[in-house]
Amino acid sequence: MSDILLIPPFLPSDLTVTTTQEQSSAPATSDAAADLNIQFATHPSRYRHWELSVEGDIATLKMNVEPFGGLRGDDYELKLNSYDLSVDIELADAMQRLRFEYPEVRSVVLTGALDRVFCAGANIVMLRSSAHSFKVNFCKFTNETRCGIEDASENSNKRFLAALNGTASGGGYELALACDHIVLVDDRNSAVSFPEVPLLGVLPGTGGLTRITDKRKIRRDRCDVFSSIAEGIKGKRAVEWDLVDKIAPLSKWDEVVAAEARMLADQCEDRSAAKGVELPEIAAKIDGNTWTYEYVTMELDPAQRTANLTINAPDSCPSTIDEAYAQGAAWWIFQAFREMDDAILHLRTNLRDIALVLLRATGSAATLETTDGLMAGSSNDANAWFVNEVKHFVKRCLKRVDVTAKSFYALANEGTTFTGTFLELALASDRIYVLDDPDFEVNLGVTVANAGMFPMANGISRLETRFLGEPTAVADILETMRQIPADEANGLGLATFAPDDIDWEDELRMAIEERASFSPDALTGMESNLRFAGPETMETKIFGRLTAWQNWIFQRPNAVGERGALSCYGTPMRPEFSVERT
Repeated sequence: MSDILLIPPFLPSDLTVTTTQEQSSAPATSDAAADLNIQFATHPSRYRHWELSVEGDIATLKMNVEPFGGLRGDDYELKLNSYDLSVDIELADAMQRLRFEYPEVRSVVLTGALDRVFCAGANIVMLRSSAHSFKVNFCKFTNETRCGIEDASENSNKRFLAALNGTASGGGYELALACDHIVLVDDRNSAVSFPEVPLLGVLPGTGGLTRITDKRKIRRDRCDVFSSIAEGIKGKRAVEWDLVDKIAPLSKWDEVVAAEARMLADQCEDRSAAKGVELPEIAAKIDGNTWTYEYVTMELDPAQRTANLTINAPDSCPSTIDEAYAQGAAWWIFQAFREMDDAILHLRTNLRDIALVLLRATGSAATLETTDGLMAGSSNDANAWFVNEVKHFVKRCLKRVDVTAKSFYALANEGTTFTGTFLELALASDRIYVLDDPDFEVNLGVTVANAGMFPMANGISRLETRFLGEPTAVADILETMRQIPADEANGLGLATFAPDDIDWEDELRMAIEERASFSPDALTGMESNLRFAGPETMETKIFGRLTAWQNWIFQRPNAVGERGALSCYGTPMRPEFSVERT
């Protein structure tokens, strides 16, 4: 097997590893990331790890990780383009900007700035010295970014080229797999590899194993070999096994990359006349336990371990594509869901003690009906691309709710407006409580948005997922497509419980107290099993396996124990494994 590399792919022969003293400075049980206040808003002018450039209809994202630019400063060194969450936050931001600020771009090249290294994957010292919940949320955010690349390829008139100018190891190769086409430099040294199993006692947990089987459809036996060889596979064998699409010698590297980028761009519609929409930063005003955005508010109750999260629709809104485009990032639905997205990320990463999110939706039902109609329409208008991008952004935000390890209860009582897109938030929740009392007008509004505009990871709508066993119920609900009174909504199956005004407070209080008393681990497992009924897709496999396998493996002594593989990596100690297969 001459094309199997014989040295670790993330250590070119003239480079050195981090010393034992450096690597062992943080104990495996450290909770060093626990108190970080991680910010997800950034801007290309502040990027420390990526260089974004655009020339005509081709953009280039060059990975150039600042060694001590990680979340914890000089706590670990991001050598060889290894990464932590700060690197992926920038990548996610760049992807959003490419979709909204650069609609003319048809091809995006992802490459590296270091000699003979594209990306060594997630930083090992960072992983082993981070809290368990941080590890899992890091993997989750990373894979949402990968899925975002694939979504942009499918829905945003862009194709992605991974130009691997050097070795792509672990998460570096997983990033390449998210692209449409992979070119690897043929320099007798550079390879692609998944070294997690043999070296770290974990697995390519941000979609790697799923993408080589389900996306690239590589044979199981070859995947088994590939995932067991820390050194990786290079050259012609990497092409033969479909691990990459093409190899190119250094002498022709720039020429081949340019030709491949051009080929991908030519597969997409010419949008050179389109003008992008600038994305200002999203940030809440925080006053004690109250977070206030323009359309979203979040009130934390640490004692109850709950968060009251409310989204509001304004009284008026654009009714045409041109009016929506003229407002740009200030278009209310886009602004509101960017705020919702930011709040969800903070709940996940910075507010980990919150057990239950109580969702409310308020504001104008007419605004929601108009906006949903605008997003659902098809048009050849020059600015239709923008409305389409907003629709897909809302879809991705709703998916972020679906895979967040928090319990969600939607509370539809007096003054709420769970209509259309806002009803999707209720359908994404684990339970829907609807106040059924003749003295209060409480409705659930069905619009075209609920007819499949925002498919889940399983490829079907939330209504279809909810009523898998009653498919006729979906047709009955969509046929109404109006404001449905509480009692009728309950009869249609849209409510989990529909107490009257006398029982509302008591039932809700008991449900909240009960939920907060359960084991968070048990709830995460239960919710993840229940939220994705129906068809299995590559995406449901990725997040299901991330929640179950990676969550579990990251806690096992074979990985993170005192003599686990992740703890021993880079030290003189050899890992010691419990040999029981569980």
